[in-house]
Amino acid sequence: MKFKLNVVTLALIANAGIVIPGMALADGYGIQNANTEKVKFDNWACKRCKIETGVTGTIGAGVGYNDSDDIRSANAFAAENEFVGKVDADVSYISESGYRASIEAQNLGMENGRLDLESGKVGQHKLSLNYRQIATYKTDKAMSPYQGVGGDHLTLPDNWQTAGSSQDMSELYSSLNPLELSLKRKRAGIGFEYQGEELWSTYVNYQREDKTGLKQASGSFFNQSMMLAEPVDYTTDTVEAGIKLKGDNWFTALAYSGSSFKNQYSQLTFDNAFNPTFGAQTQGTMALDPDNEAHTVSLMGQYTAGSTIMSGRVHYGQMSQDQALVTSGYGYQTPVDALDAKVDMKGANLKVVSRINRTVRVNASYDYSDRDNKTNVEEWTQISINSTTGKVAYNTPYDFTTQRAKLGADFRLSRGMKLEAGYDFRRDERSYQDRETTDENTLWTKFHLSAFDNWDMWIKGSYGERDGSEYQASEWTSSESNSLLRKYNLADRQRTMVEARISHTPIEALTIDFGGLYALDDYNETQIGLTESKDVSYDINASYLINDDMMVNAFYNRQNIDSEQAGSSNYSTPNWFGLVEDQVDVIGAGFSYNNLLEKKLRLGVDYTYSDSSSNTQVKQGLSGNYGDYYAKVHNVNVYGQYQATDNMALRLDYKMEKYKDNDPGNSIAPDGIWNVVGFGYNSHDYNAHLIMLSMSYKL
Repeated sequence: MKFKLNVVTLALIANAGIVIPGMALADGYGIQNANTEKVKFDNWACKRCKIETGVTGTIGAGVGYNDSDDIRSANAFAAENEFVGKVDADVSYISESGYRASIEAQNLGMENGRLDLESGKVGQHKLSLNYRQIATYKTDKAMSPYQGVGGDHLTLPDNWQTAGSSQDMSELYSSLNPLELSLKRKRAGIGFEYQGEELWSTYVNYQREDKTGLKQASGSFFNQSMMLAEPVDYTTDTVEAGIKLKGDNWFTALAYSGSSFKNQYSQLTFDNAFNPTFGAQTQGTMALDPDNEAHTVSLMGQYTAGSTIMSGRVHYGQMSQDQALVTSGYGYQTPVDALDAKVDMKGANLKVVSRINRTVRVNASYDYSDRDNKTNVEEWTQISINSTTGKVAYNTPYDFTTQRAKLGADFRLSRGMKLEAGYDFRRDERSYQDRETTDENTLWTKFHLSAFDNWDMWIKGSYGERDGSEYQASEWTSSESNSLLRKYNLADRQRTMVEARISHTPIEALTIDFGGLYALDDYNETQIGLTESKDVSYDINASYLINDDMMVNAFYNRQNIDSEQAGSSNYSTPNWFGLVEDQVDVIGAGFSYNNLLEKKLRLGVDYTYSDSSSNTQVKQGLSGNYGDYYAKVHNVNVYGQYQATDNMALRLDYKMEKYKDNDPGNSIAPDGIWNVVGFGYNSHDYNAHLIMLSMSYKL
């Protein structure tokens, strides 16, 4: 083999200690021995490496019109009101002294807007500010006769006539008013990072989140209940701080994280819409989410020794809650005024990755977590309103301990062929549960093949079993009436899973990707409860570059989940069987055309359709079909972007969502169930449209 080497290459080879057969290098010709006395380093400046200073980036704004008669469309459009506006920005500033600042804004002013500000010097310090808004909408057509919605005291109209059945309430329909069930979160935070000398750095972050809105709840008196709008006014403060130390081959950090949750409302009081029955109560009270705190301190580190990397983390934390108990309407003496709940959390994890040689790499990890409930156990008076005799009850101090261990190896069989295999173990220990200990053992393997041109594929299979200690009903957790009943998260289980994916590029402009999954959970020792669950899914994606200006893509995904259940109506062996069939289909396609009108115009369209359905069948002698539940949604986004000048671009978006569902739980009249005052018909069937005109300017 003949080849040429220049002087620089020879120097690099000599410095690296590489020996080439047939070639000898004399001592003193390495780079470290080069004579640089006459070299003019000032002329070696990299002209292309010059960092641009000043302000660069883009800013933009947009206005839009939202046409919708269902608030649920705001989940897709991030627009609740008829007219909407937004601000976008991606601006950075760099000074000659190395100071940097940036502003990033996306959809600021809309329901999913965000803003991030940063400033500082690279490698020295950084100050950051951030803001995020998130909203989720359920319905704006819920109907309720209660007044004072949004507060913690719900009252019925002065002319309300109670009755023994909701169908006999004469003032029900005339008293109904619509309300909106939605939740809005606003987060704001500030952070600071400081890089000390090369060895250490530190940081501190603070964030506050305010969550407001209404969510669905219910209040009851014996066997009669009313749907209620529970007020949400939460404030959560979180703090993270730490110090990091690093060396040439090691890293360690000491960190603290804490959170404080405050609820503006501690209880919700509501009038009884029915005739007073048990205890002749005309008003009820329910406790809401209590104030609480959580604090965690952790120590983590990483060490590299040759081809082996070791990392680990230990942590200790505590959660606490000492809010006063809600006793309104409760005629018994409580053992304490506040529960003074405390839960200690501690854990550790260790991971080792080592490359044995060029073809074999092994990895192992161990995780330990423990939840120790330190809340004092008190004696409480239990009130019974059914045929069961009431007796003294105790709050149960649940404890959980989880251990996980994993061992795996990668084998590079040849170029483009790799085999992976591993073993996973998990043990869960629970106090006061139907099963104190469960063990899971899983073996898996994966084969990856990329040796063929334009093909990349892999297949993975696994088999696992779960068993454990003797299963028995616990008087602390349940009043189980059938000893054959098994909870699915504790029962013995055999799990088989196969997953595969293939990617192919037959020509440079076309990429096709296909994947599938099959998973079977067999609860082989369960007679009453979930006996089998099967999950089958597959998807296909394709993208095609028609030419330099046109591209099309499409995808399809289907998932089927079938669950089989056995039950008993006579508290004995199984005598009825149920089958739940869930199916989800998602289809999508997109097309874009660039460089129209003298390379100034870009057009595009994106479309997605999803159809989820569920059917429940029960067989007990005769087969009964509960009917299909479905939710179907079409989403379209047609857009065009025009480069009006070198710096300014205009964009027009049209979005459409067509949604329909038939949830039986949302299709019941306010008096559709005799002992319930409901929210009425809240299924969705709408067409919503959004037109947005936006402008962006390049600085």
